[in-house]
Amino acid sequence: MYCTDATAGQGTVVAVIGGGASGTLTAIHLLRRASAGHGPLRIALIDRDGRHGLGQAYSTAHHGHLLNSPAGQMSALAGDPGHLIRWAAAEGIEHDGFLPRPVYGRYLRETLAQAQREAAPMATVSHLTSQVVAVSGHAPGHSVRLRLAADGHLDADVVVLATGHPAPATPCQVPAGQHYIADPWAPGALRPAGDGRPVVIIGTGLTMVDVAIAVTGAHPGTVVHAVSRHGLVPPAHRGGDGSAGYWLPVFSQTSGPVRLTDLMWQVRAAVSDHPAGWQDVVDALRPHVPALWERLPLGDKQLFLRHVARYWEVHRHRMPPQTARRFTALRAAGRLFVHAGGISGVRRHPGGLQVRLDGAGSTRDLPAGWLINATGPAAVTAGADPLLRDLLDRGLARPDPLGLGLAADRSGALLDAAGRPSDVLFTLGPTLRGCRYETTAIPEIRDQAAALARLLSVSHAPRRPVGAA
Repeated sequence: MYCTDATAGQGTVVAVIGGGASGTLTAIHLLRRASAGHGPLRIALIDRDGRHGLGQAYSTAHHGHLLNSPAGQMSALAGDPGHLIRWAAAEGIEHDGFLPRPVYGRYLRETLAQAQREAAPMATVSHLTSQVVAVSGHAPGHSVRLRLAADGHLDADVVVLATGHPAPATPCQVPAGQHYIADPWAPGALRPAGDGRPVVIIGTGLTMVDVAIAVTGAHPGTVVHAVSRHGLVPPAHRGGDGSAGYWLPVFSQTSGPVRLTDLMWQVRAAVSDHPAGWQDVVDALRPHVPALWERLPLGDKQLFLRHVARYWEVHRHRMPPQTARRFTALRAAGRLFVHAGGISGVRRHPGGLQVRLDGAGSTRDLPAGWLINATGPAAVTAGADPLLRDLLDRGLARPDPLGLGLAADRSGALLDAAGRPSDVLFTLGPTLRGCRYETTAIPEIRDQAAALARLLSVSHAPRRPVGAA
């Protein structure tokens, strides 16, 4: 099978691998550049599960799953922060500032469709449902050939890896069987867990909160136990728009190394001076994190990941107020319990599993009709994705020094095994976590997509072999 639909016509062919937020935002900004007169363009938006415009994050149908950031921060268009709010108002969608995730998925799809209408006929988008398993440099008239899982291929000039978050890694040994849900966001994964049997969730972050709301809402008798090493739960967003604009001395330093101890001292001092405004301090720091992360020595980054990262994440990623009220009500009703400790064993038990929890000097066994992994995404390079394995095995890409994702330059160009940036292979979003750390939320991904679209529209994707410097 030869995929001709995506490459028909004139212009640069860009293959965007991944149809979630990262891929959709990339396609939107490429189309906007084309409609502004930056050359003809053909985009192939490839998604393994056919969830174009939704991906993992926004394919949920549960309207109790809300965006974890205010709508004012979630515009799909760089330079137009009010776009989402205007769209919601035009659609008659009422909200308290935090939209349901299914609504946001619809917004992404409609924004993509609008961008395509405005760019036609200069640019087009083809939605392909397939899995890319390998990349080669043998494509007549194009720079690369993508091999598809269904024994097909697609030729392109530029490839953008927008694969998003990988599935979580299994944190402990679990008996094989149907009672363990390895990825709660896989299509239909949570449906069986709404049968009223007790649920144990590994992890106590935002994924746990959404999973708990879904399974307890599906059956009035469901009781949930959530377990993590520290038992830390995200706080709720407070009122306000987070625009206090706190300043830290490190913000005025644009070059030279930054030490973790100095950075932490400045943050603690700011929070101590403004204890009621700690959320504003965190929000003020967030846009500076990629630049600060780049300047941290490797040893300091490793120290941060071991000892600080969990505390940053729990304060950085907060619950919408409505979600926090539901979460608190579940705890007050005795339907949700949070435990600090580690899981030392999982074994089969009548009706499901038995989970052994060690914590605070004691051990207890929790019955589990269902055990759900909500520990968050694994390191990008730890998964079994065949395309990533192919790129790494052939030296077309390499892991970042921390092993969190892929090594890339500031533009998002993948670095090969020798450290040379590719002129045809690019990435953005979660795959850059080791390079930028803060790179998993819409504001960061949106700006990366806009910058990458500018770069590709100027370079016109020179057709040279894969791996050329």
